[in-house]
Amino acid sequence: MPPPSPLNLSRGWPASDLFPTQTLQNAAVSVLSNPIITEQGLGYGPDEGHFELRKNIADWLRRNYSLSRAVGAERICISGGASQNLACVLQVFTDPMHTRYVWMVEPIYHLVFGIFQDAGFYNRLRAVPEDECGIDVDFLEKALQKSATDHQHATPPERPYRKTYTHIIYCVPTFSNPSGTTMPLSRREALVRLARKYDALIVSDDVYDFLNWEPADVTGGESAHLPRIIDVDTSLDGGPLDLFGNCVSNGSFSKIVAPGCRVGWAEGTPEFIRDLSAAGSSHSGGAPSQLMSTFINDMLENGSLDRHLHDTLLPAYSRRARTLTAAIKQHLLPLGVTFISDSESYTVLGGYFIWLKLPAHLNAKEITEIALKEQNLVVAEGELFAVPGNTLPENELSHRLRLCFAWEKEEKLNEAVERLGQVIRGALSRT
Repeated sequence: MPPPSPLNLSRGWPASDLFPTQTLQNAAVSVLSNPIITEQGLGYGPDEGHFELRKNIADWLRRNYSLSRAVGAERICISGGASQNLACVLQVFTDPMHTRYVWMVEPIYHLVFGIFQDAGFYNRLRAVPEDECGIDVDFLEKALQKSATDHQHATPPERPYRKTYTHIIYCVPTFSNPSGTTMPLSRREALVRLARKYDALIVSDDVYDFLNWEPADVTGGESAHLPRIIDVDTSLDGGPLDLFGNCVSNGSFSKIVAPGCRVGWAEGTPEFIRDLSAAGSSHSGGAPSQLMSTFINDMLENGSLDRHLHDTLLPAYSRRARTLTAAIKQHLLPLGVTFISDSESYTVLGGYFIWLKLPAHLNAKEITEIALKEQNLVVAEGELFAVPGNTLPENELSHRLRLCFAWEKEEKLNEAVERLGQVIRGALSRT
């Protein structure tokens, strides 16, 4: 009997069948038919990135987040995606001789660990528990207090043109990977106050914000988007304590256009953005993704990006999320599997992921190995998202699974969960 066809609920990639291929082709033709824009796009570009894109992103963010304040291009620089931007942030605003630790919620996006380690923070990553509201700020404050006595650090290096932060806090505040948790406003405010108190830079990965199909408050006309942490830092208690602030918003078009575009952006104070865009790699090599930036800008200006987001992505991903949720309720909950909220009324309002808890006597890593061997099914086991060298035992990651509804086609999701149910049922029969 041939093995079942491969299915992958682990891959946290956007669906390739939803890529806006024709829209990108139209944008490329439009740009390359205009000699002025072509010259800009094929050149090195300014360190901060294509000015028109920076200006249009600023306006796009103001409209989508219903911001009362103006957002100018001076608060935006273009990056080669969120991961590349994080590496540049660490190059510019940290020094391993001075910066003590990198703090992050556990569980957290696992591929980020290598970026911090490459920047000199090997064995300096610290886990913070996550509750239903996101990062546990009380735990974090106690740990920050303790770090003042258990870590010997040098004075900031002689770099008067840049700020060097004492701590880094990394988080995905909206639809976190892998748990799907979203921090409420009160938790975001508490985190900003904590960052200011301990000279920490919050790197806020806001890459899932626009994959939000939660209904807006129709009666009040409110946006479904919560204020980002950068918005909180801009206005809370009179605004930032210094010119650089305590947050940078890390954005990307990877999830809403295509990852191969390699275009993202950062938002911060004008001074923060000035120094970030002057990172050595940008100053030497020119603006990241300069040509593709002109394509993305064309999509913003003619409205095709917003149409793709609202007419294609949000309907498709919300259907996939409902399909996967229904399959879990049908095939897994009767076996003792639970959602993060332990609720049968659990719903997904955005992002890519559903975070599950197995019965206590089942091991997630063993389940994933059996699923691959017997069902040709790939799922992600919880310990993958543990902070290296600093795992919190109470998180029970050995009993957790992450399922992604974005990559596989909608019609394959029920079959994938049914296969996973067969694996779990077999494991239960052997215990």
